Amino acid sequence: MESNYAVKRTEIKNRACYTKMLQIVWIWCLVVSVSDLTLALDNGLVKTPPMGWLSWERFRCNTDCKNDPDNCISDRLFRTMADIVVAEGYAAVGYEYINIDDCWLEKDRDINGHLVPDRERFPYGMKSLANYIHSKGLKFGIYEDYGNYTCGGYPGVLGYLETDALTFASWDVDYVKLDGCYSHPSEMDRGYPEFGFYLNQTSRPMVYSCSWPVYQIYAGLQPNYTSIIEHCNLWRNFDDIQDSWHSLETIIDYYGNNQDAIVPNAGPGHWNDPDMLIVGNFGLSYEQSKTQMALWAILAAPLLMSVDLRTIRPEYKAILQNRKIIAVDQDPLGIQGRRIYKHKGIEIWARPISPVYQNYFSYAIAFVNRRTDGTPSDVSVTLKELGLQYPGGYSVEDLYEDVNYGVLTPQTKIKVKVNPSGVVILRCDLHLKDIFDTNQFPQYTPNQLFKIRQNSFK
Repeated sequence: MESNYAVKRTEIKNRACYTKMLQIVWIWCLVVSVSDLTLALDNGLVKTPPMGWLSWERFRCNTDCKNDPDNCISDRLFRTMADIVVAEGYAAVGYEYINIDDCWLEKDRDINGHLVPDRERFPYGMKSLANYIHSKGLKFGIYEDYGNYTCGGYPGVLGYLETDALTFASWDVDYVKLDGCYSHPSEMDRGYPEFGFYLNQTSRPMVYSCSWPVYQIYAGLQPNYTSIIEHCNLWRNFDDIQDSWHSLETIIDYYGNNQDAIVPNAGPGHWNDPDMLIVGNFGLSYEQSKTQMALWAILAAPLLMSVDLRTIRPEYKAILQNRKIIAVDQDPLGIQGRRIYKHKGIEIWARPISPVYQNYFSYAIAFVNRRTDGTPSDVSVTLKELGLQYPGGYSVEDLYEDVNYGVLTPQTKIKVKVNPSGVVILRCDLHLKDIFDTNQFPQYTPNQLFKIRQNSFK
């Protein structure tokens, strides 16, 4: 869970051989039915990146409910956050998962080998909490670890993979995050698919979030992304995010510097996860918070808030509820964006989005100012220089400032002023008014979507 993923690995117990998984094709088609699906990835879930609330970054492993009852990991905390997600409009813009992270367990399993929620902090049990969250129209997520212990020292799933999968299904869990402390990264190529297999065998659709690749990367191993994509709905590639601009910058740099290896792995049903949104906490300024939200949308990242929703200030709440930026993140094509320019602290990131016409894409463009010299920077560039070459032009809109630039041709030069550590994010939609109704786009087959994704950055 903490940044040092490689600590305290212990010998893994013997486990049953897992059933050989069938190889599957990419699931970029948006019309696959759940009834046809049999594998962990092929669960029909998260065709766009998952959105919700996750406890870890903000509330960590606070188990002191005696002295800090409002902020400890407890039934009360998660019911409260579920209430706010609905009452304060987060659910209305797409946030739907309420996810527990580490430190919810008793230190030991029961006499039958079953996981037991902490009896004092979760007195009604997990099924009751799930029922409450579901009654709000939301979904319930839980945390475990592919190891002898979780990162916080609670029981892991090793030796109990099938038992724990059945337990989660019996609790009506909708989302399982599987961490990787106290395990051997070399064993993860077998273990993560095995647990995913047992999740799928329960017949309850559960999003499967893996920490598989990041532990292998830190151990000097090359992750097998073909297998990871096949078996996981989302996965971590890099460090846990901390509540600081420095932490956020290291993640941005990692995704930009390694994008050739990372970007092709994302798509509907399987996403790279740069970690939680820390907007509204203590470490980011207003401008930096806008930058994280914009770049997470460009990266097609899961939008999992980790913030105290009881005390968040209105301007940060507005960032998290920006419908136009959320629409970029949730674009159905599912193409992850890339950094296309970097020079003297100025970066430009681009993501192909719908609508699409012939071989032309619409785009979301983020101009990021990494400078700290105290004055906004002017960035001036033609649409053609950004790769936008559709002859009919683009309808261009600023997604934070609600400025509409009208229809611009590829030869048009656009100038933006970007604040230090800030962002300007534009949506550039193909101007298709004279061609056909933009609300009636064709349904693409998997092969067509494969070609679209291949051509998106040519």
